[in-house]
Formats: sequence, structure tokens, C-alpha cells
Amino acid sequence: MDTAEAKKVLETALLCAREPLSIHSLKKLYVETDDQGRPLGAGVGADTIKQLLEQLRQEWQGRGIEVVGLASGWRFQSRPEMKQYLDRLNPEKPQKYSRATLETLAIIAYRQPVTRGDIEEIRGVAVNSQTIKMLEDRGWIDVVGYRDVLGRPALLGTTRQFLDDLGLQTLSQLPPLQQISDVQNANSMEVLEAALQENFEKAAHAAEAPDNVAPEEAPATGAVQEAAPDADPTHEQTNEQH
Repeated sequence: MDTAEAKKVLETALLCAREPLSIHSLKKLYVETDDQGRPLGAGVGADTIKQLLEQLRQEWQGRGIEVVGLASGWRFQSRPEMKQYLDRLNPEKPQKYSRATLETLAIIAYRQPVTRGDIEEIRGVAVNSQTIKMLEDRGWIDVVGYRDVLGRPALLGTTRQFLDDLGLQTLSQLPPLQQISDVQNANSMEVLEAALQENFEKAAHAAEAPDNVAPEEAPATGAVQEAAPDADPTHEQTNEQH
């Protein structure tokens, strides 16, 4: 298979996929097998696939959709400037999240791994169990370990889905904000919440490309992610975890 054909196969797979595809998954496109399903050759390597992805990215510049790398893989999605036109097809506004939900999510994203007690200490109020459950059900947070203290409270961190829904590859791409250690500063928290909400809205519209381009279900709000498409999970291991 020559380069042009390999790129055509890659482009087709990304356009037809209903979810981001990792480099590992994309490698399967080029592995031929015998009647018993055994590979006949090495196929195409990861470095070559990354080069093809970069070529596709350049070739699609200036169009209404683009090739992007997310925490869990690669996909086509609409460009932000197309938002005003896509809104005409779906005028419903992206879901707005409560201040309490955004505060909780922001603290987890910027201070992870944290316990529920840490969040309550920072916010100064009790955390509603339904808020944590909603974030877990949404696939944005998960238990990444347990603190080695009395009671072994669960440590919470964000997931690749969280990054995917914000259209990011890594946590380092979150909006740069002053240290959250000074969370008593209301202005700092308000800026953080606004930045997350803006990213959610942008990501929601970015996922609203044509049916054969966007994932099966567009996020209700938007999209954030801390690992390269083929890297380890986003949770950073600490000496607090087991």
C-alpha cells in the first residue's frame, strides 16, 4: 500500500468513526491477516500513522472541519467558526452547570487527586453526593486511589472523557489560572468557573459536525483531556495512591 492509499484509508476511518480512534486502533487498519486471523506482516508503524495524521491535518486546513487529537484518540470535528451556522440547525443552548458543580469539578481538575473532604475544606460547604454522582455518571471524574489515612477516603481525579469533552489532549491545556491554593479569593474561582464553562460550550459545538464526522453523542456541554492520544490515563499517580 502506497502513502496515498494509506492516507485515504486513514481519512475514511476517521470520517466514519463515531468516537475518537487511538493510534493503536488505527494501526489495525493496515494489518493483513490470513484465514485464521493471524497477521501476515507488521503493517504500518505508529510514527508513520502520526505523519499521515499531520498530513491530513494540513490538507484539511481552511475547511469547515478539522483533524484533532484528543486524550483518547483522533477525530474530525467542526471548527469553532462554524458554530454560528450549526446553531441554525440546532438552536438549543448548551447545558449550563450550576456554580456548585463547576466549583467541584474545577477543584478536582486543578488539584487532583483530592478527597471529598479536601473539596469541602476548599469550598467551605458540604459537597452534595448527587454532584459527585452526576460527575461520575457523566464520565468526567473517577476514583483514582485511596489516601492512606484513617478511613482511607477515595481520591478523585478527572478522566480522558473529561478531556475529550473539552477538546483537549492534556490537563496542561486547561485555561491558565493563578494557583488555586488561594481559593478563598472569590475572583479566582469565578474566573476558573467561567473558563471551564466556556470550554464546555466550545466543545459542544465542535462536536456538532455532520453525522458522519462527529461522535454518536455530542457532549451536553463541551469538551477538556492529560495524555497524548496513545499515552497513559490522565490520572497522575502520587504517593497518596495505592
